[in-house]
Amino acid sequence: MGTLAGTPAGISTSAQAPGTGAATGARIPAPPRGEPAPPGARPAWRQRHSGALLTGACLFFILLGRVAVGLGWAGPALGAYLLAYLSGGYFAAVAGFASLRRLRIDVDLLMVLAALGAAAIGQWQEGAVLLFLFSLSNALQSYAMDRTRDAIRKLVDLRPPEALVRRGGREVRIPLEEVRLGETVVVRPGERVPVDGKVVDGASTVDQSPITGEALPVEKRPGAQVFAGTINQHGVLEVRVTRPPEDTTLAKIIRMVEEAQTRRAPTQRIIDRIEQPYAIGVIALTALAAVVPVVLWGQPFDTSFYRAMTLMVAASPCAVVIATPAAVLSAIGAGARRGVLFKGGVYVETLAAADVVALDKTGTLTEGRPRVTDVIPLNHLAEDELLQLAASVERLSEHPLAEPIIQAARRRGLELLDDIQDVQAVPGQGLVARVNGRRFWIGNERLLRNEGNGLVAAVRDRVAELEAEGKTVVFLGAEEPLGMLAVVDTLRPDARQAVEELHRLDIRRTVMLTGDNHRVARAIAARAGVDGFQAELLPEDKVTAVRDLQRGGARVIMVGDGVNDAPALATAQVGVAMGAAGTDVALETADVVLMSDDLPMLPYAIRLSREARRVIMQSLGLALGVILVLVAAALTDRISLSAGVIGHEGSTVLAILNGLRLLAVRPGPARARG
Repeated sequence: MGTLAGTPAGISTSAQAPGTGAATGARIPAPPRGEPAPPGARPAWRQRHSGALLTGACLFFILLGRVAVGLGWAGPALGAYLLAYLSGGYFAAVAGFASLRRLRIDVDLLMVLAALGAAAIGQWQEGAVLLFLFSLSNALQSYAMDRTRDAIRKLVDLRPPEALVRRGGREVRIPLEEVRLGETVVVRPGERVPVDGKVVDGASTVDQSPITGEALPVEKRPGAQVFAGTINQHGVLEVRVTRPPEDTTLAKIIRMVEEAQTRRAPTQRIIDRIEQPYAIGVIALTALAAVVPVVLWGQPFDTSFYRAMTLMVAASPCAVVIATPAAVLSAIGAGARRGVLFKGGVYVETLAAADVVALDKTGTLTEGRPRVTDVIPLNHLAEDELLQLAASVERLSEHPLAEPIIQAARRRGLELLDDIQDVQAVPGQGLVARVNGRRFWIGNERLLRNEGNGLVAAVRDRVAELEAEGKTVVFLGAEEPLGMLAVVDTLRPDARQAVEELHRLDIRRTVMLTGDNHRVARAIAARAGVDGFQAELLPEDKVTAVRDLQRGGARVIMVGDGVNDAPALATAQVGVAMGAAGTDVALETADVVLMSDDLPMLPYAIRLSREARRVIMQSLGLALGVILVLVAAALTDRISLSAGVIGHEGSTVLAILNGLRLLAVRPGPARARG
């Protein structure tokens, strides 16, 4: 494994300092290391090119030594092999002895010891070939792992280093770090949006695929939100900055993906625990293999020692250690490119094992953009008066149904009342406030019952009709009910398709959790095709529902908007936030974030994680099999030291390349298992 940056601790190799994105100030994500980079560590690209150069020099000196041997020039041959040792073993020696100072044993140290052992018994050429193949393997691994890191590093390149800002009546281009909140940024056609903000003037379409993974451009007009790193396509947009440059959605994604690579998968944690005892065991076995045949059977020391060096190389666990991070990092990179953000390798493996999916209704199975369809006054109120009162109270609410009521009032040209006082949220029920000194309440039927009011039978029949159509009824009252509003949130066009995909992936059960009433929940659940539903749930009830689903050993994925569903997201084995671009709570609460409003990306994330688990098992099986074969061959004198290195390094490179296959996993329909 040698100087491969990104190898886990304990078998980690020479440290490399990750590069820095000058445009963003964010550190380019690097694979998990477990150990800090030492002072003065080279940037990864410099060490990679230096390693390739030294590998080439090592080969040159080996060939030169072979020529010198053929000509009978013993002194020049020895000098050539010494130079081959220095060039091929430089990085391995630096890394190996650095680990030794930290009282750790790694593969670099084992390889250096094997090469020195070969030289000690006069096998200079064998030792030089060992170091050359080891160095060549490292160069190939670095190149392969860079393919994975590039998928993530490109996030840093999405943000331009400068922004065109309107100041003092003119447009000036300034460094991005100098842009202030509230300023207006001008984005011309073809330019990347430098900040998160709201459009204040202009109209255009914006390619949001780098952030949300959406395939089609999104139309932007005044009032629309835009994200740093997206691409303006046609018209000029003027954007008011709503977040500082260091706190944009893109910056958070970069930080989150960077942190994700330090959170190890369960398989990797197991390997981490056993790697040091294993490495010590390899050294002990090598020592026994070198001494026992000499003492007990009188074998020549050179023969016994050569076999021991071959055994050391054969038993080294390089491919075993790299198998999991290679696959996990590739999965994280593949997901990040398509708007699926795993917050750590642990969630890649946990998502793969899940067998129950719980889905929030509003904003997950439905579009999350409800509209008012019916305004039904009671007690001789006019429609406009009822709507004005409801919108005035809801103006201070954060509930998803508040905005459509306010928008309905504005479409009718109604002016909202200003004298709103003593606002109190009733969790899971609604809102209570004083309007012009009079107490009003607005909410669901549970709040209606708690306020001690009832509805006449004729009105209840009307409510039942509305709810049977999948509409949510909001009640407004004071001393008595004053009226009701029906709001509908339509099912996502792709919701049923996504649920069917989950079933094809052998998800045992899909359940919808909602605070809505049973009639509305039943209508939406039937259209979505989920296996079951639970309705009229408060936030704490959703936590109980998730725990109930977990009984019997079920592993639950909870999918929600990351705000009202935060407790349930935290309770499930994996919390998945939907449509989280720009939503702080979703980014911070969930374990996996789907950046676009695209529910079919959930089956893709599950399929990607399962493919990652399959690749890990394949690579581990290959690595362990190769170790067993090589060890057996070394103990029976059936392979040379060079052949052992080829088998050892070949299995490591194959584990890396196998992991890289995950970068090609794309969204698409899952195949039912036969």
